Amino acid sequence: MSKKLILLTLLVIAFGVFVVVRFFILDNQNVFGRIKVVSSPVASVFINNLAVGKTPFEEKYKVGEYILKLIPEGNATDTASWQGKVKIYKNALTYVNRELGSSDVTSAGEIFTTTKMEKPAKSNDLGQVYVETEPQGAIVYLDNDEKGVAPLILSEVLKGDHELSVFMPKFLRRTQKINVDPGYIVNAAFKLAIDQSSQAAKATGDKQKGKQEATASAKTGKTTIVIKDTPTGFLRVREEPAVTASEEAQVKPGDTFDLLDEKSGWYKIEYEIGKDGWVYSQYADKK
Repeated sequence: MSKKLILLTLLVIAFGVFVVVRFFILDNQNVFGRIKVVSSPVASVFINNLAVGKTPFEEKYKVGEYILKLIPEGNATDTASWQGKVKIYKNALTYVNRELGSSDVTSAGEIFTTTKMEKPAKSNDLGQVYVETEPQGAIVYLDNDEKGVAPLILSEVLKGDHELSVFMPKFLRRTQKINVDPGYIVNAAFKLAIDQSSQAAKATGDKQKGKQEATASAKTGKTTIVIKDTPTGFLRVREEPAVTASEEAQVKPGDTFDLLDEKSGWYKIEYEIGKDGWVYSQYADKK
């Protein structure tokens, strides 16, 4: 009887080991996601140094991290290649878009992935959006509403379609449509390209502004702040040096103010007689 009990116990243990191997080890080795790659111009696609096709490219891959490389095709000999790491998640799409320029600084693009939130959302109709940019410090807009400076996480975003964009002075603005699912986080990594078209005009304008501002500064003996162009056509003046601080006023590009104080990334100005506030320094020149 005891031999039968021992045999039965061994069979149960063996079955348990089989279940663990079958459902936790073997299944995890066969979990897949998808990757979609688009580019301008058309480029050959290499994944882990293996040629797999050309853009637009879409295929199923096992979950994990891969090295993705894009090499422009045809006559685009003056266009730079691109290489970076991408992650593929279970039953999710990794979307890669690259606009290849003549060099890295003139190239742009974005990588989007969607993953499950680590903590449950406060509501069943909320998700999250995480934004990082290269270079860091770009202003993040969701549905044309300024949210803060990248890297940034938007913790309570309503489910559905949204417009996500990032902007930094001297760089081209990037905008993409995203869909937020409840309980999931959209991870967005933007690469910004330098705005070459504005360089020559800016150099000419800076010379003229410099003469005017030097004259004004010489008269007053104070440091002045000149508001630069913004995506919205105005710059918010905030009560405190933070994007979450309340808005007190709006100033226009070209307006000049005396500098009252300065903190990391912010200038304090007197926007009206007896009224002062803070403006984001990336949208203002100090003279």
